[in-house]
Amino acid sequence: MLRLETLVDKVAAYHPAADRALIEKAFAFSERAHAGQRRRSGEPYFVHPLSVASIIADLRLDVASICAGLLHDCVEDTAATVEELQAEFSPEVAFLVDGVTKLGKIAWHTREERQAENFRKMLLAMARDIRVILVKLADRLDNMRTLGHMPPEKQERIARETMDIYAPLAHRLGIMWVKCELEDLAFRYLFPAEFEALRAQVDQTEEERLRRTLEVEALVAQELAAGGVVCRVKGRAKHLWSIHQKMKRTGRELSQIQDAVGFRVITGSVGECYQALGIAHSRWTPVPGRFKDYLALPKANLYQSLHTTLVGPGAERMELQIRTEEMHRVAEEGIAAHWKYKEGRPGGPGREGPGGDAQTFAWLRQLMEWQQDLQDPAEFIQSVKIDLFADEVYVFTPKGDVKALPKGSCPIDFAYAVHTKVGDHCSGARVNGAIVPLRYRLRNGDMLEIITSPNRRPNKDWIKFVATSRAKTKIRHLLREEQREKAKTLGRELLDRELRRWRTSLPKSEKDGTIERAITAFKLNSIEDLIALIGYGKLVAAQVAQAIVPDERREGGPIEPSPDAETPIKGLVKKAPRRGAPSGITVAGETDVLVRFAKCCTPLPGDSIVGFITRGRGVTVHTRECEDSLDLEPERRVDVEWDGQSKAPRPVALKVVCADKPGLLAHISQSFTDAGVNISQANCRATDDNRAENTFHFQVQDLEQLKGVMRALLRISGVQSVDRVVLGTVVPGT
Repeated sequence: MLRLETLVDKVAAYHPAADRALIEKAFAFSERAHAGQRRRSGEPYFVHPLSVASIIADLRLDVASICAGLLHDCVEDTAATVEELQAEFSPEVAFLVDGVTKLGKIAWHTREERQAENFRKMLLAMARDIRVILVKLADRLDNMRTLGHMPPEKQERIARETMDIYAPLAHRLGIMWVKCELEDLAFRYLFPAEFEALRAQVDQTEEERLRRTLEVEALVAQELAAGGVVCRVKGRAKHLWSIHQKMKRTGRELSQIQDAVGFRVITGSVGECYQALGIAHSRWTPVPGRFKDYLALPKANLYQSLHTTLVGPGAERMELQIRTEEMHRVAEEGIAAHWKYKEGRPGGPGREGPGGDAQTFAWLRQLMEWQQDLQDPAEFIQSVKIDLFADEVYVFTPKGDVKALPKGSCPIDFAYAVHTKVGDHCSGARVNGAIVPLRYRLRNGDMLEIITSPNRRPNKDWIKFVATSRAKTKIRHLLREEQREKAKTLGRELLDRELRRWRTSLPKSEKDGTIERAITAFKLNSIEDLIALIGYGKLVAAQVAQAIVPDERREGGPIEPSPDAETPIKGLVKKAPRRGAPSGITVAGETDVLVRFAKCCTPLPGDSIVGFITRGRGVTVHTRECEDSLDLEPERRVDVEWDGQSKAPRPVALKVVCADKPGLLAHISQSFTDAGVNISQANCRATDDNRAENTFHFQVQDLEQLKGVMRALLRISGVQSVDRVVLGTVVPGT
C-alpha cells in the first residue's frame, strides 16, 4: 500500500510550499473514517482514497485537491458530514468533496435518473471549480484499475459509462494520459476477446516496433537539424483502443496499420514549428488532406500542434505532431498544465476572480447553460455525450468570426449556435456563396450565411441530421410545445365532456375553483398540467371529474353512464386478463396491457426500456437509449419492465463486416446455427476495399442470447466488426 511519506514527497516535488501538515491531517481523518471497511478485493477500503490522492498528485494539483482525494468518499460512505469537513479543513476542501459526492439520500425511480442527477450535480460544481471533475476523474481511474473484482454486469455498466462520458471528458480537459488509460481499461471489459487478441498481437511486434521507432526518431531529428531546427523527437505507440478503432474503421489487420506510432517534434518556438513543417514536407511526401493547423486554431481543450501525415522511410506512413515545449506540456497534462498557485489562495481554471481561468473553459459554462432546461434524465445524459465529442470543425461567419462545432454539424447547428431565433426560423444556408441543403455537412474553413424566414419553423426531420445538443434540445422543446398545445386542446374537450355528464362544465369548475381539488388530488402544479395529462392519455377524464364534482352532486348520478376507467393503465387493459404478460411486458404493475414494441429500436428482453402511452394504441415500448424516444413528451412516460416469464422471440438484425474471402460466409452462417438461431433474411455485398458487408435478420429470446451470437461471430478469423442494427442505424458494440 502507498505510504503517507511517498504521497507527501510526490506533492513536494512539484509544489515545495505545500502544506504537509494538512495532507497528513486529511490522511489520518480518512483512515479513521474508513476503519473496518473493505473493498471487494479484500483490501482495506482506505487503499482507494489513498490511490486517488496519488493520481491527483500525478496531475500536479494543489493541496486542497489532494485532501479532497483522500476525503472524497467520507461523506458518502462514512458518518462524516460536509459541515464536519468544513470545520476540520476548509470550505474549499468541503466544496470539492461535496462536488463529487453522489446524491445518495434521494429515492430515484430508475438508475438512469440517479446517474443523470448525480452527473448534473457534478457538472454544476465543476462549473464553479474545475478541480471537482479532476478529483472525480482520479476516482474513476482508480475504480477502473480495480474493476476486475466487480460482478460482470457491473463491469460492463461502469466500463460503458467510462467510455461514453469520463474518457471524452478527460479528452475535453486535455489530460490525454488519463483519457488513454480510461479507454484501454473500458475496452478490456466491454470487448474482452478483442482486447486480449489485440494486446497479444501488439506484444508480439513490440520489439520490431521499438527498433523502427528509434530509427525514425533519429532520422527525423537529423533531417530537421540539417535544416537548422534544433528539436527533440519522440515516438509514442497509439494506445490499444485507438488501434482497435482504426482497424475497425479501415478494415485492416494490425500488420497493415502503418501509423500505429505517432512522432512528436518538440521545438523551441512557434516559428521553428512552421520551419520544421516545411523541412518535413520537402523531405517526405505529405499525404493530401491530412494536415491540420492547431497552432492557429487551438482545440477547445487548449491543445496546440501542427499535424501532418507523410510517406516516410520505407514508404510507410508517418504521423508528425509539431509543437513547442509549452504546447507539449499542455498536450500531456491538459488543464493541470495551466494550474496557478497564489500565495494563500490557489486559483485555477473554472474559478472566479484573480488567478482564475474561467474564460479558457467557457465551453463548460456553455454546456451547463444548454443543459439547464433539460429535466428528462435520458435526454440530459444523451446531450452531455454529444457535447463531449472531441472532433470539431471550424467555420466562419460572414464577418470572419470563427465558430467551432462538432464534426458532422450542419447549417442548422450553426444557426442555433448563433442564436435560438436564428435556428427557429432557419430556411436555408449559403456556404462559400452557394446555396446548400440544410443537411449539408460543414467542413473546415467553410464560410456560412444563414437565411431566415419569419414563417419557417423547425420540423421533426431536423433532429435526425443535426449534431449539436443545443440544436436537438431547442428543436425538441419547440416540437413538444406544439404537441403540448394539441394535448391541452384535446384534454379540455375530454374533461369538459365528462363534467357535463355531471351537470357542470370545465369553464364553470375553473371559475368556482372546484378544479383545484383535482390539482391537489393528483399532486400537480397547475390547471394546464392537469388538462395536458388528460390529453396525453396519462390521466382519465372520468377519474379527474370524480375529484372535481362535489359529493352532493355525485349522489344524483350522471346524466349518462361512462365506461369504467379507474386509472389510465386500466383503460389500456384488455378484456380477458391472463396469467403472465402475453407481451412479456408489465406496465405499472399490470400484466395484461395492450403493448406494442417500437420498430425504431426493437427492444429485446434484457434491454433497459421505457414506455409511452399512445392514445388508442396502448403503450409503446422503446429502449432507453433510443433517439426517437427522446422526441416524445416526458408526460406520456409510464414505468414498464420485462415480465421475466415470457419467452417469445423478438426480431433483431446484425451487421457483420468481414474480409471478402471464400468460405467465410459459410463459417458465419454456421455460427448462427451453432447458437440455435435461424436466419430469416440476409443481405450480403462485397465492397471495393476487399471487404464484405452482411446484414442478418433473425430472432432471439433475449439480450444475452444476442450477445452470445455476437461474441461467437467476433471469434471468427476475418470478421472485423459485429454491430446491432435498428432501422438502418448501426449501434456499435454488444
